[in-house]
Amino acid sequence: MVAQDPHGHDAHAAPQGFIRKYVFSLDHKVIGLQYYFLALTAVFVGMFLSLLMRIHMIWPQAVLPLVGEIKPETYLQILTMHGTIMVFFVLTTAPQGGFGNYFLPIQIGAPDMAFPVLNMLSFWTTFVAFVVLLAAFFVTGGAPLHGWTGYAPLSALQSAGPGEQLGADLWITSIAIFCIASLMGALNFITTTLDLRARGMTLMRMPLTVWAWLITAILGLLAFGVLLSAGILLLLDRNLGTSFYVPLVVVNGQIMGHKGGSPLLWQHLFWFFGHPEVYIAILPGMGVASQLLSTFSRKPIFGYRAMVYAIMGIGVLGFMVWGHHMFMSGMSPYSAFAFSVMTMAIGVPSAIKTFNWLGTMFHARIRFQTPMLFAIGFVSLFVSGGLSGPFLAQPVLDIPLHDTAFVVAHFHLIMGVAAIFGIFGATYYWFPKMFGRMMSEGLGRIHFFFTLIGTYCVFMPMHYLGMAGQPRRYSQFTELAYLHHLIPLNTFITYAAFVTIAAQFIFLFNLFWSMFKGEKASDNPWEATTLEWTTATPPPHDNFGGHTPVVYHGPYEYSVPGAAKDFVMQTDPAGVTAH
Repeated sequence: MVAQDPHGHDAHAAPQGFIRKYVFSLDHKVIGLQYYFLALTAVFVGMFLSLLMRIHMIWPQAVLPLVGEIKPETYLQILTMHGTIMVFFVLTTAPQGGFGNYFLPIQIGAPDMAFPVLNMLSFWTTFVAFVVLLAAFFVTGGAPLHGWTGYAPLSALQSAGPGEQLGADLWITSIAIFCIASLMGALNFITTTLDLRARGMTLMRMPLTVWAWLITAILGLLAFGVLLSAGILLLLDRNLGTSFYVPLVVVNGQIMGHKGGSPLLWQHLFWFFGHPEVYIAILPGMGVASQLLSTFSRKPIFGYRAMVYAIMGIGVLGFMVWGHHMFMSGMSPYSAFAFSVMTMAIGVPSAIKTFNWLGTMFHARIRFQTPMLFAIGFVSLFVSGGLSGPFLAQPVLDIPLHDTAFVVAHFHLIMGVAAIFGIFGATYYWFPKMFGRMMSEGLGRIHFFFTLIGTYCVFMPMHYLGMAGQPRRYSQFTELAYLHHLIPLNTFITYAAFVTIAAQFIFLFNLFWSMFKGEKASDNPWEATTLEWTTATPPPHDNFGGHTPVVYHGPYEYSVPGAAKDFVMQTDPAGVTAH
């Protein structure tokens, strides 16, 4: 695909009224901020729910203000909603919808996304999905208790338990609406990247953030359609008497009016989406980490092309490993072996990226500013969480570990908190460009160290709990004799969670205080090379003030011998020395 002049794109005029400017805006920058603040709201809801779970595990009889006593079924409802909110409305929404929407067009030299109206619709559809999900808390029976994975037949029968009536219907409907929004967003990202690049912005001159957002969009386009179909079939089973997922089954002594369905069909459809979803959450973080490590190491990214091909490799292999979530399902050992081999194989592009990040920092003049700290923290968490992956890729080890806290520790480190660190790094890095002010460096460092140490104190001990046999999803451990010796470790984890969650309010204060009181930022405070640092701060409506950038260099031209400064902007004339 040849890079085209983005002026062929029908740019929309700058909006005038408040509603068109800030609510139903067509400007990708406003839509990016809307996604970001939606995710910020969601993450604090999700954190509050996780806090309730940790409190209940240690003090199961506690009666909490506003919440009351947490019964076992209430615990499962909280667990379901925590997982759903975090996976869909934080880890999918902030890196791709937030930063991707804001910076992808600017980084490729485009005036806006390819389809601005579709972009606006994708945000408001996501917002509706979030409201529908939260509504499940307030209906008769409350939120569903089938877990964020929604396994049938528990999720497919309205009589299966508390919360499995209207609450579960709202949950499925919310996920389906979210899928539609994500499909619209994915089409927009792919079209924008392929068609609206500035002159000179070849594919191999795109920043790795853009590559990550592009491959993430392709994954979303292929994966969310499957989940949408699965969700529609689940709604049919629940409300119209079909039997896609429900076999002949007896509930509370009553034969249900279903036969011939397969609960495993749901697992296959869900995890065919679910494993690419892991990479939808983490790939933008990988792109941000690459961007920050290069910028603050003052070195070109080590092995740029290898990094691009590794992102592509992860995208392809991500669709071939869903069965490793199902080793417990009684699958054929031959199928399990195939999925095990593919799961080991996907570690290779991840390892390539990790070694290239370390190579970028090797012998570098590193500037340890807050964005860089979070990028290094991202790599640390990605490696720590990733090392337990090859263990779980072996069916013989996964079967005893699968339903324990070991798996909870694994996916929270590599998918959850690593992606959150990418979001934090991106926030500290791009905040000056978005709001024209700097965030507080001192508060940022305090936030980083409390969050990193707190995260390791929460999730590292969980590996030991899992190996000692502590099950997942149990609402209460205190009465079980064989887990009695693990109570002190669980108590430690809960106190660590208190501290880690408290540290996020430092970030929240820093974010909003800096918007109004932070030090004024220059157009390029980090001395970075990519296109967003060539335009005004904050960027004008069409991103470049009527001027279309022309690109002459790659995205990571740092420490260039013979150059006037230690970096060469992508738009610097071709005569300037580059690597």
